[in-house]
Order: sequence, then C-alpha cells, then structure tokens
Amino acid sequence: MTEPITRGSGVALDDGGDMVVARELSRTFSRGSLAVHAVRGISFTIGRGQLVALVGRSGSGKTTLLNMIGGLDAPTSGEVLLNGRNIAAMTARERTMLRRSTVSFIFQSFGLIPMLSAAENVGIPLRIAGRPRAERDERVRLLLSVVGLDGHARQRPNELSGGQQQRVAIARALAVAPELLIADEPTGQLDSETGRQIMRLLRTVVATEGITALVATHDPALFDMADEVLSIEDGQLTAE
Repeated sequence: MTEPITRGSGVALDDGGDMVVARELSRTFSRGSLAVHAVRGISFTIGRGQLVALVGRSGSGKTTLLNMIGGLDAPTSGEVLLNGRNIAAMTARERTMLRRSTVSFIFQSFGLIPMLSAAENVGIPLRIAGRPRAERDERVRLLLSVVGLDGHARQRPNELSGGQQQRVAIARALAVAPELLIADEPTGQLDSETGRQIMRLLRTVVATEGITALVATHDPALFDMADEVLSIEDGQLTAE
C-alpha cells in the first residue's frame, strides 16, 4: 500500500464540490483573413476526485480545450473556474504558479529529458519548487513506487519502453501533488494493452491520491474506466 501524497502547496480542498467549471468557453484563431472557431460555447463541470475522459477525433478541439482548462491559453469568451478561481482574471505570474503547484500536464510525447535518469526526470518539478534534497529524494522514491518503476530509477529514457517512459511522465506530473491532472492523448503512442495499463494507473492514482483528472483519448476501450465521458466534435460538446 502506497503512502498518501501530501499536497505541497495551495489551499486545502473542501469535501465535495467542483474542481473545474467551464462556462460558455469559446476560442477563435485568425488564419489569414479566416476565423477558425476551435472551441464554440462549451460548458461543463468536473467534480473533485473524478476521472473524466474527453473524446474526439483529431482537430475536434480537444487540445485547445485542455489548454484553456490548464491556463496555457486564454478563451476568446467564457470563463474557467479552477477550484473556484477564475483563470482569466489571473496575472501571467499567477497562471505560471498555478501550473507549478495546482495543475500538471501529461503529453503524448512523454517529454522526458534524454540525458537524465528516470529519477532525475521525476525530480525536475521539485527542483524548480526549491524543495530540499532529502525531501526530493523521498518524494521521487515514493512516486516511482506508485507507478511501478522502483527498479528503474537510474535508467535513462532510451533504456525504457514506451509504457515505462509514460509512467515516468506520470510520476513527474504528480511530483508537486497537483489538484488537477490534464493528460492529452497519454496513450496515443502506445499499443492497446499498454494504453489500458496506463489508463488503469491513472484510475488508481485518482482513487488513491485524491486528485482530479481530465484525459483526452480516442480509444473507446478506455471509456469504461472514466467516471464521465465528454464527447467533442467540431469544437462543441455532443450529446453522446
């Protein structure tokens, strides 16, 4: 049994309530003289402790929506409340701090630094946060255990399988004990069975560590592992 992850910063969460509230979110890009409506009037809520799957084909608006929820991009109209705070009303510095302490991202490409070991990759956010060496080492040890990589701490990314690399990326995303985990096609480069293993790991992390997760995926086999499925098509949520 793993030890519970203690949140490193931020205000303690109340029991119940919504972690994410999206209200009439829209995002329009200019492409020459054309206006591209990537997201159009999307509203939804995600309760604390939920694992929500965001489903849609390439170009449907999934990544744009995730970027707005995580504070990487600003909506053209509408608003995002994250744990009751309006992201659009934050300063650039406040959004940066949000991404360092409250929201973590997992990407399809893993994003690991090739020259660093698995343990060193996981420890990067803790170094940025200025955590003491002993605390960093203990946290990294715990997280590698959580994702099932106890014996791979010293291996570099090119010595790990794709599934193992994604597990390292998940451990790194959990390093600062985020409240919201955003994953953009985290199983996209993996075979179907490894993809299911990664989704089961995310399901376990949400259940045992008390975080909320929004996971974009195109694999129907993973939908049953989510508490809720949001389907997006042409920048709008559908009734499916």
